[in-house]
Amino acid sequence: MPVTARATRAARVVALRGTRTSAGHRSRSLAAVAVLGALLTVTACGADTPTVPTPVTEGPDIAVDKTAPPPPVVPPRWPLTGVAADEVASRPALAVKIENPREVRPQTGLDQADVVWEQVVEGGVTRLVAVYQSQVPAEVGPIRSVRPMDPAITAPMRGIIAFSGGQPGFVAALRDAGVQTVSHDAGNAGFYRTRIRPAPSNVFGNPQAFWDQADANHQAPPPEQFAFARRAEQATVTLLGTPAGALNIAMSSYSQPGWTWDAVSGTWLRSESGTAATAASGARLAASNVVALRVDLVDSGTRDPAGSVVPETRLVGTGEAVVATGGKVLTVTWTKSGVGDPLVLTTADGQVVKLAPGATWVELVPNGTGSVTPG
Repeated sequence: MPVTARATRAARVVALRGTRTSAGHRSRSLAAVAVLGALLTVTACGADTPTVPTPVTEGPDIAVDKTAPPPPVVPPRWPLTGVAADEVASRPALAVKIENPREVRPQTGLDQADVVWEQVVEGGVTRLVAVYQSQVPAEVGPIRSVRPMDPAITAPMRGIIAFSGGQPGFVAALRDAGVQTVSHDAGNAGFYRTRIRPAPSNVFGNPQAFWDQADANHQAPPPEQFAFARRAEQATVTLLGTPAGALNIAMSSYSQPGWTWDAVSGTWLRSESGTAATAASGARLAASNVVALRVDLVDSGTRDPAGSVVPETRLVGTGEAVVATGGKVLTVTWTKSGVGDPLVLTTADGQVVKLAPGATWVELVPNGTGSVTPG
Protein backbone atom coordinates (compact mmCIF):
# COMPACT_ATOMS: atom_id res chain seq x y z
CA MET A 1 0.00 0.00 0.00
CA PRO A 2 1.40 3.51 -0.81
CA VAL A 3 2.69 5.64 2.05
CA THR A 4 -0.05 8.19 1.55
CA ALA A 5 -2.87 5.65 1.80
CA ARG A 6 -1.44 3.96 4.93
CA ALA A 7 -1.00 7.26 6.67
CA THR A 8 -4.52 8.39 5.90
CA ARG A 9 -6.05 5.08 7.15
CA ALA A 10 -4.08 5.17 10.39
CA ALA A 11 -5.20 8.69 11.05
CA ARG A 12 -8.85 7.73 10.59
CA VAL A 13 -8.52 4.82 13.07
CA VAL A 14 -7.01 7.06 15.67
CA ALA A 15 -9.72 9.63 15.19
CA LEU A 16 -12.56 7.10 15.51
CA ARG A 17 -11.12 5.64 18.67
CA GLY A 18 -10.89 9.07 20.10
CA THR A 19 -14.62 9.72 19.53
CA ARG A 20 -15.61 6.57 21.49
CA THR A 21 -13.88 7.59 24.68
CA SER A 22 -15.42 9.43 27.49
CA ALA A 23 -15.47 13.17 27.77
CA GLY A 24 -12.50 12.89 30.07
CA HIS A 25 -10.49 11.45 27.22
CA ARG A 26 -11.57 14.12 24.71
CA SER A 27 -8.06 15.46 24.70
CA ARG A 28 -6.86 12.26 23.07
CA SER A 29 -9.37 12.85 20.25
CA LEU A 30 -8.02 16.32 19.70
CA ALA A 31 -4.54 14.86 19.63
CA ALA A 32 -5.69 12.39 17.01
CA VAL A 33 -6.99 15.19 14.85
CA ALA A 34 -3.64 16.91 15.20
CA VAL A 35 -1.86 13.71 14.18
CA LEU A 36 -4.13 13.45 11.15
CA GLY A 37 -3.27 17.00 10.11
CA ALA A 38 0.42 16.37 10.57
CA LEU A 39 0.33 13.18 8.55
CA LEU A 40 -1.57 14.86 5.71
CA THR A 41 0.99 17.62 5.70
CA VAL A 42 3.87 15.18 5.53
CA THR A 43 2.31 13.11 2.79
CA ALA A 44 1.58 16.23 0.73
CA CYS A 45 5.33 16.65 0.45
CA GLY A 46 5.89 13.08 -0.69
CA ALA A 47 7.51 11.89 -3.89
CA ASP A 48 4.21 11.86 -5.79
CA THR A 49 3.51 15.61 -5.31
CA PRO A 50 5.53 18.34 -7.14
CA THR A 51 7.30 21.01 -5.10
CA VAL A 52 6.26 24.64 -5.68
CA PRO A 53 9.37 26.94 -5.65
CA THR A 54 9.40 29.90 -3.31
CA PRO A 55 9.28 33.22 -5.24
CA VAL A 56 12.60 35.14 -5.23
CA THR A 57 12.34 38.77 -4.32
CA GLU A 58 14.99 41.40 -4.91
CA GLY A 59 17.10 42.38 -1.95
CA PRO A 60 20.54 43.68 -1.09
CA ASP A 61 22.06 40.19 -0.95
CA ILE A 62 20.06 38.56 -3.75
CA ALA A 63 21.19 38.85 -7.38
CA VAL A 64 18.20 39.05 -9.73
CA ASP A 65 18.75 38.17 -13.39
CA LYS A 66 17.42 41.03 -15.49
CA THR A 67 17.67 41.36 -19.28
CA ALA A 68 19.04 44.82 -20.19
CA PRO A 69 17.36 46.63 -23.11
CA PRO A 70 19.42 46.72 -26.32
CA PRO A 71 21.60 49.81 -26.75
CA PRO A 72 20.22 52.49 -29.11
CA VAL A 73 21.38 52.36 -32.71
CA VAL A 74 23.61 55.40 -33.38
CA PRO A 75 24.01 56.10 -37.11
CA PRO A 76 27.45 57.02 -38.45
CA ARG A 77 28.08 60.71 -39.09
CA TRP A 78 30.15 62.61 -41.64
CA PRO A 79 33.25 63.76 -39.75
CA LEU A 80 33.34 67.31 -41.13
CA THR A 81 29.63 68.10 -40.81
CA GLY A 82 28.26 65.87 -38.06
CA VAL A 83 25.34 64.95 -40.35
CA ALA A 84 23.99 61.41 -39.92
CA ALA A 85 24.49 59.02 -42.84
CA ASP A 86 23.61 55.45 -43.74
CA GLU A 87 27.28 54.95 -44.59
CA VAL A 88 30.31 57.26 -44.50
CA ALA A 89 32.45 57.08 -47.63
CA SER A 90 36.05 56.06 -47.05
CA ARG A 91 37.72 59.02 -48.75
CA PRO A 92 40.02 61.71 -47.38
CA ALA A 93 39.31 65.39 -46.92
CA LEU A 94 40.02 67.38 -50.08
CA ALA A 95 40.88 71.06 -49.65
CA VAL A 96 40.78 73.28 -52.75
CA LYS A 97 42.04 76.87 -52.97
CA ILE A 98 39.25 78.98 -54.49
CA GLU A 99 39.58 82.58 -55.67
CA ASN A 100 37.13 85.20 -54.34
CA PRO A 101 37.40 88.69 -55.92
CA ARG A 102 34.20 90.19 -57.33
CA GLU A 103 35.03 89.42 -60.95
CA VAL A 104 35.17 85.62 -60.45
CA ARG A 105 31.85 85.20 -58.63
CA PRO A 106 29.82 83.03 -58.59
CA GLN A 107 32.30 80.22 -58.02
CA THR A 108 31.68 76.57 -58.83
CA GLY A 109 31.17 73.93 -56.15
CA LEU A 110 31.12 76.11 -53.03
CA ASP A 111 27.56 75.02 -52.22
CA GLN A 112 28.77 71.43 -51.77
CA ALA A 113 31.66 72.09 -49.40
CA ASP A 114 31.59 70.70 -45.85
CA VAL A 115 33.78 73.51 -44.46
CA VAL A 116 34.94 76.77 -46.03
CA TRP A 117 37.73 78.92 -44.56
CA GLU A 118 37.98 82.58 -45.64
CA GLN A 119 41.37 84.29 -45.33
CA VAL A 120 42.71 87.74 -46.20
CA VAL A 121 45.44 87.83 -48.86
CA GLU A 122 47.16 90.67 -50.74
CA GLY A 123 45.28 93.93 -51.19
CA GLY A 124 42.53 92.99 -48.73
CA VAL A 125 41.04 90.46 -51.16
CA THR A 126 39.98 87.17 -49.59
CA ARG A 127 40.69 83.64 -50.72
CA LEU A 128 38.80 80.50 -49.76
CA VAL A 129 39.85 77.03 -48.67
CA ALA A 130 36.87 74.84 -49.55
CA VAL A 131 36.97 71.39 -47.97
CA TYR A 132 35.04 68.43 -49.41
CA GLN A 133 34.39 64.96 -48.05
CA SER A 134 30.66 64.20 -47.71
CA GLN A 135 29.82 65.36 -51.25
CA VAL A 136 31.57 64.94 -54.60
CA PRO A 137 31.11 67.97 -56.87
CA ALA A 138 31.53 67.45 -60.61
CA GLU A 139 33.66 70.60 -60.83
CA VAL A 140 35.28 73.22 -58.57
CA GLY A 141 36.92 76.56 -59.28
CA PRO A 142 38.41 78.92 -60.11
CA ILE A 143 41.45 77.36 -58.41
CA ARG A 144 44.33 79.58 -57.29
CA SER A 145 47.55 79.52 -55.27
CA VAL A 146 48.35 78.54 -51.67
CA ARG A 147 49.26 80.87 -48.80
CA PRO A 148 51.37 80.56 -45.61
CA MET A 149 48.37 79.86 -43.32
CA ASP A 150 47.16 76.88 -45.37
CA PRO A 151 49.22 74.24 -43.49
CA ALA A 152 47.52 75.17 -40.19
CA ILE A 153 44.10 74.90 -41.85
CA THR A 154 44.62 71.63 -43.70
CA ALA A 155 47.14 69.60 -41.65
CA PRO A 156 44.65 68.49 -38.94
CA MET A 157 42.52 66.77 -41.61
CA ARG A 158 45.45 64.60 -42.86
CA GLY A 159 44.25 64.76 -46.43
CA ILE A 160 44.90 66.45 -49.78
CA ILE A 161 45.07 70.03 -51.00
CA ALA A 162 44.61 70.97 -54.67
CA PHE A 163 45.90 74.32 -55.93
CA SER A 164 47.33 76.23 -58.86
CA GLY A 165 50.51 78.14 -58.04
CA GLY A 166 52.29 79.06 -54.84
CA GLN A 167 55.72 80.10 -53.68
CA PRO A 168 58.07 77.13 -53.16
CA GLY A 169 58.32 77.82 -49.43
CA PHE A 170 54.54 77.72 -49.01
CA VAL A 171 54.28 74.43 -50.92
CA ALA A 172 57.13 72.91 -48.91
CA ALA A 173 55.41 73.95 -45.66
CA LEU A 174 52.30 72.02 -46.68
CA ARG A 175 54.31 68.86 -47.32
CA ASP A 176 56.26 69.29 -44.10
CA ALA A 177 52.92 69.47 -42.26
CA GLY A 178 51.92 66.08 -43.69
CA VAL A 179 49.49 67.31 -46.35
CA GLN A 180 49.54 65.66 -49.79
CA THR A 181 49.75 68.32 -52.51
CA VAL A 182 48.03 68.04 -55.90
CA SER A 183 49.34 70.87 -58.03
CA HIS A 184 48.41 72.28 -61.42
CA ASP A 185 51.96 73.59 -61.85
CA ALA A 186 53.39 70.14 -61.13
CA GLY A 187 51.28 68.63 -63.91
CA ASN A 188 49.05 66.58 -61.63
CA ALA A 189 45.83 65.26 -63.17
CA GLY A 190 42.40 66.81 -62.79
CA PHE A 191 43.11 70.47 -63.72
CA TYR A 192 41.99 72.24 -66.90
CA ARG A 193 41.44 75.76 -68.18
CA THR A 194 38.09 77.11 -69.31
CA ARG A 195 37.10 79.95 -71.62
CA ILE A 196 34.61 81.61 -69.29
CA ARG A 197 37.28 83.83 -67.70
CA PRO A 198 40.76 85.08 -68.59
CA ALA A 199 43.89 83.62 -67.01
CA PRO A 200 44.84 83.18 -64.26
CA SER A 201 41.22 82.90 -63.06
CA ASN A 202 40.27 80.14 -65.49
CA VAL A 203 41.74 77.03 -63.82
CA PHE A 204 39.06 74.56 -62.73
CA GLY A 205 39.27 70.99 -61.53
CA ASN A 206 37.61 67.60 -61.14
CA PRO A 207 37.53 66.60 -57.45
CA GLN A 208 37.23 62.90 -58.18
CA ALA A 209 40.43 63.08 -60.22
CA PHE A 210 42.12 64.71 -57.23
CA TRP A 211 40.88 61.99 -54.86
CA ASP A 212 42.08 59.30 -57.25
CA GLN A 213 45.65 60.50 -56.67
CA ALA A 214 45.58 60.01 -52.90
CA ASP A 215 48.64 58.07 -51.78
CA ALA A 216 48.66 55.30 -49.18
CA ASN A 217 49.09 57.77 -46.30
CA HIS A 218 46.20 60.03 -47.32
CA GLN A 219 43.24 57.77 -48.03
CA ALA A 220 41.44 57.63 -44.68
CA PRO A 221 38.47 59.85 -43.77
CA PRO A 222 39.47 62.89 -41.71
CA PRO A 223 39.13 63.04 -37.95
CA GLU A 224 36.37 65.27 -36.63
CA GLN A 225 37.49 68.92 -36.75
CA PHE A 226 34.71 70.36 -34.59
CA ALA A 227 32.47 68.93 -31.90
CA PHE A 228 28.89 68.48 -33.13
CA ALA A 229 25.59 68.13 -31.32
CA ARG A 230 23.30 65.31 -32.47
CA ARG A 231 20.57 67.79 -33.36
CA ALA A 232 20.55 71.52 -34.11
CA GLU A 233 18.45 72.32 -31.03
CA GLN A 234 21.16 70.73 -28.85
CA ALA A 235 23.97 72.92 -30.20
CA THR A 236 25.79 75.00 -27.59
CA VAL A 237 25.00 78.37 -29.17
CA THR A 238 21.34 77.44 -29.65
CA LEU A 239 21.13 76.73 -25.91
CA LEU A 240 23.30 79.53 -24.53
CA GLY A 241 23.51 82.23 -27.20
CA THR A 242 21.85 85.60 -27.70
CA PRO A 243 19.24 85.90 -30.49
CA ALA A 244 20.56 87.58 -33.65
CA GLY A 245 19.21 87.89 -37.16
CA ALA A 246 22.51 88.78 -38.83
CA LEU A 247 26.28 88.61 -38.49
CA ASN A 248 28.13 91.39 -40.30
CA ILE A 249 31.85 90.92 -40.93
CA ALA A 250 34.54 93.24 -42.23
CA MET A 251 37.58 91.28 -43.40
CA SER A 252 39.07 94.43 -44.96
CA SER A 253 37.88 97.60 -46.68
CA TYR A 254 37.47 95.50 -49.84
CA SER A 255 35.86 92.35 -48.44
CA GLN A 256 32.76 92.58 -46.23
CA PRO A 257 30.77 89.36 -46.11
CA GLY A 258 27.53 89.14 -44.18
CA TRP A 259 25.29 86.36 -42.89
CA THR A 260 21.52 86.50 -42.36
CA TRP A 261 19.56 83.91 -40.36
CA ASP A 262 16.87 82.11 -42.34
CA ALA A 263 14.49 80.23 -40.05
CA VAL A 264 12.79 78.43 -42.94
CA SER A 265 15.96 76.64 -44.08
CA GLY A 266 17.55 76.67 -40.64
CA THR A 267 20.76 78.16 -42.07
CA TRP A 268 22.74 81.39 -42.30
CA LEU A 269 22.62 82.86 -45.82
CA ARG A 270 25.77 84.54 -47.15
CA SER A 271 26.04 87.92 -48.84
CA GLU A 272 29.02 89.77 -50.34
CA SER A 273 28.91 93.49 -49.52
CA GLY A 274 25.13 93.34 -49.33
CA THR A 275 24.62 91.22 -52.46
CA ALA A 276 23.24 87.69 -52.10
CA ALA A 277 26.05 85.16 -52.65
CA THR A 278 25.32 82.14 -54.84
CA ALA A 279 27.23 79.29 -56.40
CA ALA A 280 27.44 78.80 -60.16
CA SER A 281 24.63 76.25 -59.76
CA GLY A 282 22.34 79.06 -58.61
CA ALA A 283 22.15 77.73 -55.05
CA ARG A 284 22.39 80.34 -52.30
CA LEU A 285 25.57 79.93 -50.25
CA ALA A 286 24.50 78.90 -46.76
CA ALA A 287 25.91 77.45 -43.56
CA SER A 288 24.56 75.85 -40.41
CA ASN A 289 27.39 77.47 -38.46
CA VAL A 290 29.48 80.60 -38.95
CA VAL A 291 32.65 80.78 -36.84
CA ALA A 292 34.37 84.17 -36.87
CA LEU A 293 37.87 84.00 -35.36
CA ARG A 294 39.69 87.16 -34.29
CA VAL A 295 43.27 86.56 -35.51
CA ASP A 296 46.55 88.41 -35.95
CA LEU A 297 47.53 89.22 -39.54
CA VAL A 298 51.30 89.63 -39.96
CA ASP A 299 53.85 90.13 -42.72
CA SER A 300 54.98 86.72 -43.95
CA GLY A 301 58.25 88.18 -45.17
CA THR A 302 57.44 87.43 -48.81
CA ARG A 303 56.10 89.40 -51.76
CA ASP A 304 53.83 88.41 -54.61
CA PRO A 305 54.93 88.91 -58.26
CA ALA A 306 53.56 92.47 -58.17
CA GLY A 307 55.65 93.30 -55.11
CA SER A 308 52.77 93.35 -52.61
CA VAL A 309 53.24 92.02 -49.08
CA VAL A 310 51.85 88.51 -48.64
CA PRO A 311 50.09 88.50 -45.24
CA GLU A 312 49.98 85.50 -42.94
CA THR A 313 47.20 84.66 -40.52
CA ARG A 314 48.49 83.40 -37.17
CA LEU A 315 46.38 80.37 -36.33
CA VAL A 316 48.49 78.72 -33.63
CA GLY A 317 47.58 80.24 -30.29
CA THR A 318 44.33 81.48 -28.78
CA GLY A 319 41.87 84.33 -29.19
CA GLU A 320 38.27 85.46 -29.21
CA ALA A 321 35.63 84.09 -31.56
CA VAL A 322 31.97 84.63 -32.29
CA VAL A 323 29.92 81.57 -33.25
CA ALA A 324 26.56 81.89 -34.99
CA THR A 325 24.21 78.91 -34.89
CA GLY A 326 20.42 78.53 -34.91
CA GLY A 327 19.60 82.24 -35.05
CA LYS A 328 21.81 83.01 -32.05
CA VAL A 329 25.39 84.17 -31.44
CA LEU A 330 27.84 83.47 -28.64
CA THR A 331 31.29 84.87 -27.87
CA VAL A 332 33.73 82.04 -27.15
CA THR A 333 37.46 81.32 -27.06
CA TRP A 334 39.38 79.58 -29.84
CA THR A 335 42.56 77.59 -29.19
CA LYS A 336 44.92 75.80 -31.56
CA SER A 337 47.94 74.17 -29.94
CA GLY A 338 49.96 73.41 -33.05
CA VAL A 339 49.89 73.38 -36.86
CA GLY A 340 48.64 69.81 -36.92
CA ASP A 341 46.13 70.19 -34.08
CA PRO A 342 42.45 70.93 -34.70
CA LEU A 343 40.81 74.16 -33.66
CA VAL A 344 39.01 73.96 -30.30
CA LEU A 345 36.15 76.28 -29.33
CA THR A 346 35.24 76.69 -25.66
CA THR A 347 32.75 78.72 -23.63
CA ALA A 348 33.69 81.01 -20.73
CA ASP A 349 33.43 78.10 -18.29
CA GLY A 350 35.61 75.82 -20.42
CA GLN A 351 32.82 73.81 -22.05
CA VAL A 352 33.62 72.58 -25.57
CA VAL A 353 31.29 74.23 -28.07
CA LYS A 354 29.11 71.79 -30.01
CA LEU A 355 28.06 73.02 -33.44
CA ALA A 356 24.84 72.17 -35.26
CA PRO A 357 25.10 69.41 -37.88
CA GLY A 358 25.76 70.86 -41.33
CA ALA A 359 28.21 73.02 -43.25
CA THR A 360 30.48 75.46 -41.42
CA TRP A 361 32.14 78.65 -42.67
CA VAL A 362 35.18 79.91 -40.75
CA GLU A 363 35.98 83.62 -41.12
CA LEU A 364 39.56 84.63 -40.20
CA VAL A 365 38.92 88.23 -39.17
CA PRO A 366 42.06 90.36 -38.62
CA ASN A 367 42.48 92.02 -35.24
CA GLY A 368 42.65 95.78 -35.50
CA THR A 369 41.41 96.17 -39.06
CA GLY A 370 38.49 93.74 -39.14
CA SER A 371 35.22 93.57 -37.21
CA VAL A 372 32.45 91.15 -36.26
CA THR A 373 29.06 92.71 -35.52
CA PRO A 374 25.89 90.73 -34.67
CA GLY A 375 22.71 92.40 -35.82
